[in-house]
Amino acid sequence: MSADRHPNREAVGERFSLPAMVRARDLTFEAVRRIAAEIRPGISEGRGGEIAQEVLEAMGMERLWHRNVIRFGPDTTKTFFGDFTPDYVLQPDDIFYVDLGAVWDGHEGDAGDTFVVGEDAEMHACAQAARDLWAEVAAQWRDHGVSGDALYRFALARAEARGWRLNWEVKGHRVSDFPHAIYKAGPLGEFDGVPVSGLWILEIQIAHPSRPIGAFYEDLLIRPAA
Repeated sequence: MSADRHPNREAVGERFSLPAMVRARDLTFEAVRRIAAEIRPGISEGRGGEIAQEVLEAMGMERLWHRNVIRFGPDTTKTFFGDFTPDYVLQPDDIFYVDLGAVWDGHEGDAGDTFVVGEDAEMHACAQAARDLWAEVAAQWRDHGVSGDALYRFALARAEARGWRLNWEVKGHRVSDFPHAIYKAGPLGEFDGVPVSGLWILEIQIAHPSRPIGAFYEDLLIRPAA
């Protein structure tokens, strides 16, 4: 384990509540959907970022715990840390993703999904493939109790089998009552234990094998209520 990592990589604060984590996750996904509904051809990527902030504020979020990431067209192959292209205008047949991290009632929501405008079949397939791959990897965790490291090795193999390129740099992360960053847990894909329900975000980012388009999907790893 890296020396700068917390000795308990699944530590939480005194205020932590699993129901509050689920609520934060649900509210963040609702924000993703509302933002996507307002994005249409002719809107710039920069305006997409403004829409995201406006929607979150209207919904009453407490604060952001990570910046809003709205990426259009070729930028959908970029990760969280990539530069934006604020002047890029969404085309009639195009793809975009929304990645949000917001705090609700002291707990961190994190959600991301990909959307398509127009009828480009490969774009639609790419967006759906990211969701399907996420679901397959999450099922591997629920059904077999494997480590975070094993989850991403499984994701890589399944993405290749489906004909997509997995972005190996994107390997998930912790969430918690705010701020989770004090625990220095590192990426999910480098966690050698079995992830606890309600504490880890599984991220999937894929790209088309030859076209400059990608898709992103993330959600909280959580077991269904008994």
